[in-house]
Amino acid sequence: MDETMSSSADAEAQAHAAQLWSGASRNALNRLVRCLFAECLLEPDALLWTRDGNQAWLPLWQSRRVLHFTDLRRAPAGTLQNRGSIEVLDETGARRRIDHPSDFIRQVAPALAVSPASDGVQLLIRDVEDSMRNDVLARRHREHWSAELRGKVAEAGAKGFLAYLEKSLPPHLAAMTLDQWGALEGHPFYPTWKAKSDLSPEDVTALSPEFGARVRVGIAALRKEWSYVEKMPHVGSYSEWFAQNFPELWRDWTEGLNKRGKSPEDWLPLPVHIWHLDNFLRREFASEIASGVFDPDGPEVVTLPSMSFRTMLPDTQDPRPFIKLPVAIWMTSEQRTLQAKSIHMGPRLSTLISDILSKEKDLHNRLEIFTEELGAILHHPVTGDEHPGRFLSVVYRNSDALARNDGLLPVTVAALLTASPVDDRPLICELIARSGDESEAAVSEFFRAYVGTVIGPTLAMYLLYGIAFEAHQQNSTILFDETGRPRKLLIRDFGDGRSFAPLFKERGHHLKPFTRTGILPTTFDDDISLVRSFVIDACFVCHLHEVALCLDEQYTMSGTRLWRILREEAEAAFDALRPRMLSDAFWLEERKAFLEKPWPSRSVLRMHLERYHDYRVEHELPNPLAEAE
Repeated sequence: MDETMSSSADAEAQAHAAQLWSGASRNALNRLVRCLFAECLLEPDALLWTRDGNQAWLPLWQSRRVLHFTDLRRAPAGTLQNRGSIEVLDETGARRRIDHPSDFIRQVAPALAVSPASDGVQLLIRDVEDSMRNDVLARRHREHWSAELRGKVAEAGAKGFLAYLEKSLPPHLAAMTLDQWGALEGHPFYPTWKAKSDLSPEDVTALSPEFGARVRVGIAALRKEWSYVEKMPHVGSYSEWFAQNFPELWRDWTEGLNKRGKSPEDWLPLPVHIWHLDNFLRREFASEIASGVFDPDGPEVVTLPSMSFRTMLPDTQDPRPFIKLPVAIWMTSEQRTLQAKSIHMGPRLSTLISDILSKEKDLHNRLEIFTEELGAILHHPVTGDEHPGRFLSVVYRNSDALARNDGLLPVTVAALLTASPVDDRPLICELIARSGDESEAAVSEFFRAYVGTVIGPTLAMYLLYGIAFEAHQQNSTILFDETGRPRKLLIRDFGDGRSFAPLFKERGHHLKPFTRTGILPTTFDDDISLVRSFVIDACFVCHLHEVALCLDEQYTMSGTRLWRILREEAEAAFDALRPRMLSDAFWLEERKAFLEKPWPSRSVLRMHLERYHDYRVEHELPNPLAEAE
């Protein structure tokens, strides 16, 4: 009897594992299909469609084969959503189903519109497979986490997951729980969305936000003369700021240095990610440790890793600043270092934006930012070299915007599109449902308010001051009131923010640019197009278009109604800003770029295939606002 029960349990476990793997494969295939056609690595115009428009064939002339998509749907912005299976037919007519992404990649590789690097295809397969393994781990964990949360929501008698978090946690911890919850799916255009090839499965689980991780951060020490510090004007000294914001850590850090016979006045406290310290810094910075430049020992603080994996919020009842750190881990095909550019520009841009908001009352009422108050990096005292410092650096981000007393709930946008543990619908549906009306008209009204909340301040900051927010799903937080209405935009991450100097200079503001050989600039004087594409790709393509797709699928809206609303709100924003813009010619040019011309977007898959020899490769998507006119 026991053996029968055991074998039955084994069979159930195997079936469940197979189901998870099947889901991960399907997820990866769907991402690949979308990316390949969006970037025109496979020619979308070469697809042969059935009359009903839901099936398509793609001839692969080089290999004399044909791909058959049994359920492929066309959405605005050249979006192809694969909802069925994919088959390959060879020259004999033999038909075979493609179930694995590696098989699909190999089938289409000869037909790609670019020439990948010699190892480009193989490395893509490796990263996609690693991503799938981590996807399975995350979804298995999510099942248990969801069940636990459903029990807590029911026990609390709350009307939903968001309502439960508002009721049971301090605002900053409720916001961080949502940030971690939203870390499941990843960037919509990364086909290697969960790849962490340097990490074991145990480390992935222990360190990643989608597992609700708690991660230790050590407070090491860096010799003052070997550091460069950038700070906002209101910040005094680095040590004074650290002592004020982390008093217990400061006390333990100074006591530890004193016990080791070192004077705290000669050192700066430098947080380091525990994995990075144990697996990289102790080995790669052994000479700096031996020569007394870097002391890796010190107290530790338990943190919640945010959606970005390496921006950490101390797990404390009173909010402390976020700590953004480098980790020498390859994730989604890039090593997550923290370059000198981020250290220098984060506080500088935070200062510029804060100055603007202090003078712009209307903008101030609609926009908040996470200021990056302070940063530090390893800096050679003789040569000034900061390149090795990309592995030994920190940026502190003020978390006051999460510690709210105005009743507004901060929700990271990616979390809005993630399934609720209560009913498996995207969390944005819980907010819409608070009105008691989920009709098409109510959903349209909600989306209109949402779009206005996002693009009003985003376009004002860009068109008036030349400052581009990277307002994608990870960097954008929306503040909702108790009725579920969006009220304000909250933006983070300015280290890579792009800006166009002539616009903010014309209005009396200044920004010291960062320039280094081999590092791409982010402040531009002659060509605004790179700043504009930053706004369009992050805010319109990766954020608002994705919200529209989500709502369109959940509520089966009429035609392109949501994209018509997006156009109308963009038009209204342009009309409102016209009197304040530098010239009518500039207004017309920018309006055309946002509303009529194709939308530029980062060619992430192409960059991966070409092994990142160019970090600024873009492709164009059909502008859904032009089509929705």
